[in-house]
Amino acid sequence: MVAQTLEVFTKLICRVLFSINFAHYLYSMTTAIVILNWNGANYLQQFLPVLIENTTLSGAAEIIVADNASTDSSLLILKEKFPTIRTIVLDKNYGFAGGYNKALAQIEADYFVLLNSDVEVTAGWLEPLIRYMDEHKEVAACQPKIRSYYQRTYFEHAGAAGGYIDKFGFPFCRGRVLGIAEEDKGQYDRIADVFWATGACFLIRSAMYWEAGGLDDEFFAHMEEIDLCWRLKSRGYRIVCIPESIVFHIGGGTLNVESPYKTYLNFRNNLLMLYKNLPDNLLKKIMFRRFMFDYTAAIQLLVTGKFRNAKSVFKARSDFKKMKPEFEQKRKQNILLSTTDNSTAILQKSIVLAYYLKGKKTFDSLIGNELL
Repeated sequence: MVAQTLEVFTKLICRVLFSINFAHYLYSMTTAIVILNWNGANYLQQFLPVLIENTTLSGAAEIIVADNASTDSSLLILKEKFPTIRTIVLDKNYGFAGGYNKALAQIEADYFVLLNSDVEVTAGWLEPLIRYMDEHKEVAACQPKIRSYYQRTYFEHAGAAGGYIDKFGFPFCRGRVLGIAEEDKGQYDRIADVFWATGACFLIRSAMYWEAGGLDDEFFAHMEEIDLCWRLKSRGYRIVCIPESIVFHIGGGTLNVESPYKTYLNFRNNLLMLYKNLPDNLLKKIMFRRFMFDYTAAIQLLVTGKFRNAKSVFKARSDFKKMKPEFEQKRKQNILLSTTDNSTAILQKSIVLAYYLKGKKTFDSLIGNELL
């Protein structure tokens, strides 16, 4: 009887000690959860209370809202309803990339979490991300599993279960290929190295963020997180998806998917990203083939009556040519600092051709044995 009592007591003590050690271990690094807000008053009222409720806060974790010169009631709502939340007010709208760079420069933390204002987090969402980063020092950034806010059993377009690109720079995800998002049935529940983590919910080591130069201000919005992840991977760091952590994302909160301006930014920035990061032996060949892909896309938009979107593709290519000289030095620096060309991490075929000509509309059917 005494022996059984001692055994139970010993187990209880071990559990208490484990809990204390784990809590100390989890919060040994400081974390800043930063929401970049622009005219998102409704989202702040809807999702900020959920974030506060589902995030274990201590002296080592802080929620911060950086406002990108909103013209709605965002600042008033923050002042009246969330007076304890630190607010950084920017003097103008610097876009996603510039806005985060301006805000993060005013924050001291070991980890930055870039979190969209239209994201609903779940209980315990932060702990698995920090735990994995603490245990794997070679990982620069990670993301949770991203599901759709409105179709809650389906992956969301912007990130799903981790992002990749094909040889021509077109992005896709575990769980989303072009416009098709899969239902989440646990098929991507293993932790996986990915090519890029989504800016919708993106945890990164602050030191590596600044070491790689942060987000590129010239992108303004869209593709900037892929560009940053490409730089990090080229310098030998890992990017990971941690599916144990789950969040729900509305998506398109700032620019609708049909927006001609969004079309413009996606095409222009994708070309800039390729120019900045492709190795010399691939640059000319890939850019020539992208010329054909882009003009085919513009023709398809014209045929379907999306004239403004088609015009956006032409403008994107024209502006890319004008901006190339400004990016020459960035390209030289990226190539100089690269330790790998990442060719094994990039799908060596076209997802556009595989999708439309071969009907490959899921991640598993698309990649086969590649990228594993």
